[in-house]
Amino acid sequence: MRVVICGGGVVGACTAYFLSRRGAQVIVVESTEVAAAASGKAGGFLALDWCADTPLDALARRSFQLHAALPQEIADDWGYRPMTAYSGFVASERDPRRQKPSELDWLSDGVVISSRLSTTETTAIVHPRMFTSAMMRAAQARGAELRRGRVTGVVRHTHATTVRGVEVDGDIIEADAVVVAMGPWSLLAAEWMSLPAVFGQRSPSLVYDTGADVPPHALFLDYHDETGDMLSVEVFPRADGSTHITALSDVVPLPIDPTAVKPDSEAIGRLQAIAERLSPVFRPERILARQACFRPVTHDGLPLIGKVPRSEGLYVATGHNVWGILNSPATGEAIAELIADGAARSVNLAPFDPVRLPALDPSLLRTS
Repeated sequence: MRVVICGGGVVGACTAYFLSRRGAQVIVVESTEVAAAASGKAGGFLALDWCADTPLDALARRSFQLHAALPQEIADDWGYRPMTAYSGFVASERDPRRQKPSELDWLSDGVVISSRLSTTETTAIVHPRMFTSAMMRAAQARGAELRRGRVTGVVRHTHATTVRGVEVDGDIIEADAVVVAMGPWSLLAAEWMSLPAVFGQRSPSLVYDTGADVPPHALFLDYHDETGDMLSVEVFPRADGSTHITALSDVVPLPIDPTAVKPDSEAIGRLQAIAERLSPVFRPERILARQACFRPVTHDGLPLIGKVPRSEGLYVATGHNVWGILNSPATGEAIAELIADGAARSVNLAPFDPVRLPALDPSLLRTS
């Protein structure tokens, strides 16, 4: 079976790996580079049970298990590391009644730790760009092909709804199945298929070179800025000695080219000021990256994973919002099962079926 995957992000890379492991002939088409967008700029935080009592729970649990198993299966390094997580807040001044755990004494006095959210059994982290690239390399080692190009349409058999390939920069790549996994840019595919709307929400972040100064504990902190707004600040130390800090988000038009995504300078300035309140470790000269990415979001907050309506052989996997890195292995595994076996057996994809949401009117794309 020949499968074309549109998109070289983390979902596309994981789908390529699990399909190639089943012996499928896989071609990944990517317009820029592997992990060019959110797959290279996300935090990389993983949680076993933080989606409990939601439709995402089984997907997240299966994916967390796969994240733990993949380092033993693939001879590569993407910084997988179990970690704990803490919650707290940033106070205007130190409260002497509250003491931080000794492992968090690198934080400024104004940072108050309220509780421990997890243990190393239930949370972990990966470097998202390294993970995506490693999964793509693992797929290529099993015969998958990575092609540079922009997908401009799906090709169907004459007088039929069955897909026979994709059009890439004017050429046709024949395929038995096509998977659309282009993050928020999957919205553009609504021109060629019946697909619900996928929106892009922009999130700025800073990456610091912190070396061994920051131990492996994720932080989720409430922060009241100078305007009185309450922000949720997330701090993710990685195994490679970098620390990812993010807060804030906004909705702005999605650039056609993922490489054109730029952070808002005011947002980055606010984020840097917040980081400097957290610890003297976060000094300006230690900043490695000032960046932003667009997270793919759907109307109901759940991903689109499954068959595209009225198009035989066409599949979609996108809309994972903040859990894209976490849920990418189980998504790739399930899509591979769906294509190869006709049904996903590892997780129930019914909550993520694209038919649950109305399809986007393609004319809205042409007039925007």
